[in-house]
Formats: sequence, structure tokens, C-alpha cells
Amino acid sequence: MILHSVILLSAFAYAAYGNEIKPSKSEEFAEEGSNVTLSCSYSSAYTLHWYRQFPGSAPEFIVLISDGAKQAEVSIVDSRFTAKVTKGKENLSDLEISSASISDSALYYCALTPTVTGNTRTLYKNLT
Repeated sequence: MILHSVILLSAFAYAAYGNEIKPSKSEEFAEEGSNVTLSCSYSSAYTLHWYRQFPGSAPEFIVLISDGAKQAEVSIVDSRFTAKVTKGKENLSDLEISSASISDSALYYCALTPTVTGNTRTLYKNLT
């Protein structure tokens, strides 16, 4: 009997100061035990963040990677999660989940810290 895990990737279209990010696919299906790669394309960023959200729960942080990273970044939350950045015709941030399990079924979000050249005061309005 083969068990299947459904892993969903979702990201809101985001644009701030010309920075955009969007998922490559809205859904990803995988067999339990397989490696799964979720990808987002982006225009420019300072850092890229990956989160996951289980039904009825708040999003939880998985891993952060710098836009200029030369090597993959392993999550300190779960070492099965690795982020990497690929530069080329399109900028990509990938999240690889090794040995995916049914418990990995969730909504996954990719987000960015924008490369802001304008007024940053409004970005931090909730901190004061």
C-alpha cells in the first residue's frame, strides 16, 4: 500500500518598491519518503523566508536564506528542510523537504525582505 502526502505551496503575490515574489506552482503532490522541492520566483530581495501553516494554526518559520547565498541553508527547526537560491534568467528560492511525510502536509509560504530604496519608516510602523 502506498501512502501519499499532499504538500501545498502557497504565497501571496507581493509587490513593494518593485519587489515581487510568487510560487512556481500552487500545489505539489509527493509520495511519502520522497524528496520534494517547492519553488518561488522573485524579482529582488535582501533575504528570503520560508514558513508553513497547518490548518487552524499560525504560520511557523522554517528557514531564512540570503539572496546572495552561495550554499544551501539547512533549517535549524528541522534538518530535513533546506533552502537555496538560484540566480539566472529567473531568481528562484527553493525549499527542499527530504523524506517527506504525511505530517508535512501544510500550506507553505515564501516571503522576502525587500531591497528598499525608498522611505523605510512605514515598513517598521508597528515596532514603535
